[in-house]
Amino acid sequence: MQITNILIIVTLLALTGFYCGKRLAGKQAKTSGVRLHSLPNYYGFYVALWCIIPASLILALWLMLEDKIVTKLVISDLPSEIKAVSYDRMSLIINDIKNVAVGHIADDSSRSEYVINAAVHYNRLKEISSMCIFGVILSCSIGGLTLGRRFISPLLPARNKVEFVVELLLIVCSTVAIFTTIGIVLSVLFEAIRFFKHVHILDFLFGLEWSPQMAIRADQIGAAGAFGIIPLLSGTLLISAISMCVAVPVGIMSAVYMSEYARPEFRATVKPLLEILAGIPTVVYGFFAALVVGPFLRTIGEAIGLDVASESALAAGLVMGVMIVPLISSLSDDVINAVPQSLRDASYAIGATKSETIIHVLLQAALPGIVGSVLLAVSRAIGETMIVVMAAGLTANLTANPLASVTTVTVQIVTLLIGDQEFDSPKTLAAFALGLVLFIITLLLNVIALYVVRKYREQYE
Repeated sequence: MQITNILIIVTLLALTGFYCGKRLAGKQAKTSGVRLHSLPNYYGFYVALWCIIPASLILALWLMLEDKIVTKLVISDLPSEIKAVSYDRMSLIINDIKNVAVGHIADDSSRSEYVINAAVHYNRLKEISSMCIFGVILSCSIGGLTLGRRFISPLLPARNKVEFVVELLLIVCSTVAIFTTIGIVLSVLFEAIRFFKHVHILDFLFGLEWSPQMAIRADQIGAAGAFGIIPLLSGTLLISAISMCVAVPVGIMSAVYMSEYARPEFRATVKPLLEILAGIPTVVYGFFAALVVGPFLRTIGEAIGLDVASESALAAGLVMGVMIVPLISSLSDDVINAVPQSLRDASYAIGATKSETIIHVLLQAALPGIVGSVLLAVSRAIGETMIVVMAAGLTANLTANPLASVTTVTVQIVTLLIGDQEFDSPKTLAAFALGLVLFIITLLLNVIALYVVRKYREQYE
């Protein structure tokens, strides 16, 4: 029995419980002449929750434990000489058994007899497990429906109970998000600590060379490697600065135009078109930068006698700035529109022109929100990967020349983790150290943005 079928059956039973609970509550209220404590729909939701919650908990528990239990039962039936092998060898055997069981390996003639028998046993246990869980969940849902109906009465505070369950669900979801964030931070932190056992943290933070290629033997050239993050940070800041030079003026000016000058019909058409830029995949921007902007800048450079690299920071920064324009424009537009109309009217009343009102009143009042949007856009630029990979190159150059090829922290993280890697060498562990530095930088920018918005926000009546 597939999980989809189980979910469909539980949903149908929940709908049945909703209908029964709602109808029963109305019938009891009409018979007894007592007014219902809650609306009839809440009684339906109350019975439906009795159908869903126990079945969902059992299904979640089954999904977590089923494969482990079935695998242990299969291992227990293997020959004794096979069970005595090492853990790594046993993992390969189990993987082989599962591949044969699901049919990923069509030719079984080359497989050992115990593997084929174990695969048959594995499938049999899976079928038994599916039938058992179907029966258990069906019984729980029907039992929950019956039990929920027994609790229905006109005086039952169904609304309070249903809202309590919803509130509990929201708390669980927020808790999952918090613990997921904590898990990500700790996983990166622990691997970064392992990296700093091989490379001194001062050499990493203040080193001027980045060459993470590690030799297999100590007598090979470059066996020590170089893990200075300064060239990567300089490339990241250079590309981010170029993108901000494009995104900030264009985004703020477009927001001012949309908010103060554009007609409602024009705004309703153009603003969604502008925000479409935010939905374009970054790899498409990367293609555009590599195939159009990069060669175009190189052609112009040759025409005026400048040496422009095929993959330059300028190309990546310009395209990244275009990508970030909708972020600044949309947030700034919302902030400017939030400024009360009374401030505009007061400015006009003392003789100020429209441009003077925008410069000295609207932008001043909306400045905290605009600064916050710019800082969030900087975080977005620092974390960008695909555009830089395709348009700026992979060379870790310590330079402030926008016409040269540079790389960023995110690009190096991707490069270090490409392919099969063993997480026991400084080369691979360096990706986690870079990720930790990038996380700290973006976190600080977000904290600064929130601080600016909260400290300097003006409250208008």
